[in-house]
Amino acid sequence: MTRTTPPRPLDVEVLFPELAAYRGTTTRLHPRPGSPKVSGSSVGGPMLWPTNEPWPVCSEAHSHGRGRRPADIHRYRRILAEAWDREHNPGPTEEERALLAELCLEHRLPEVSDTDPLPMVALAQLYRRDVPDLPQGPGDCDLLQVFWCPFDAHGPGRYDLELHLRWRRSWEVGEVLAVPPQPPVVGSDGFVPEPCVLHPEQVATYPFAGLLPEDLCTRIDAWEEAQEDDAEQSADENTAEPVGYQYDLSIPPGWRVGGLASWHATDPYPMDCHTCRTPMQLLLTIDSSEWDGGSGSWKPLEDRDLPAHQYATPTEVTVGRHGELNVFTCPTDPDHPHRWSIQ
Repeated sequence: MTRTTPPRPLDVEVLFPELAAYRGTTTRLHPRPGSPKVSGSSVGGPMLWPTNEPWPVCSEAHSHGRGRRPADIHRYRRILAEAWDREHNPGPTEEERALLAELCLEHRLPEVSDTDPLPMVALAQLYRRDVPDLPQGPGDCDLLQVFWCPFDAHGPGRYDLELHLRWRRSWEVGEVLAVPPQPPVVGSDGFVPEPCVLHPEQVATYPFAGLLPEDLCTRIDAWEEAQEDDAEQSADENTAEPVGYQYDLSIPPGWRVGGLASWHATDPYPMDCHTCRTPMQLLLTIDSSEWDGGSGSWKPLEDRDLPAHQYATPTEVTVGRHGELNVFTCPTDPDHPHRWSIQ
């Protein structure tokens, strides 16, 4: 099934014609639970990975001998989903509650050393043929594969993520690794994606307001404030929520490729390549949800009757405190180290 973004509540370029010069595109991936194949783009699906190539590992020394088992996390989610999907007496039974509690337990692995290489979690793979805004990789690579370490234990503060991006030419892969290694335990269930097929859709996008010229940003702020004042003064209880530039008109929520990054949690700061100092471009956004209360206008038409608490988090991935991870790449050379920001 395709996913279709509803028309925007209004044409922002009619209100602010200058925005036409800043219009871009982004591809919403619309991940939904399914059975992805190695030959297709996916989140949490099987990777097109050669048998003769080492699987990515996190080699940074950090504690990773205690956590939840990935198999327990998948089973927990499956039991809970089936319990709430029951037509009669939905919700887990007492027996299921006991099993769910057991599946939440952490396990300690005393034989695991902090310096042991830790297999990374396969997060996503994206083929250029499927995703319009995915740039070409180095040397005409057509496939991007994304991995991460399942522990927040990196960097100077020991709370950062560790990402690994791998570009490859899909036609060069021979025998595919059937059973990839996986970490015995993970630091949080949010690091373990559920297998999802993708329904890519290219949509228009506009910059985060704080990155627009000051005069234009000021006018947008004034327009939003006027709408909020009108809503507060309205005596009609059925008055719709005011339309906002940030949440309704500029940058869509959810997993997406290309386009423009949001800076709603921090002030914008330069995202330049550490190798060549070129301003980097947004490659991928990994979001904790596909929509929420503030961004409900982006909810696909096909999902309009689905409750958010059951369907807005199909990948089960959680970034930080339910935020989004923006991954940036160098437009001059995709081989240059990537950078990222959590919003």
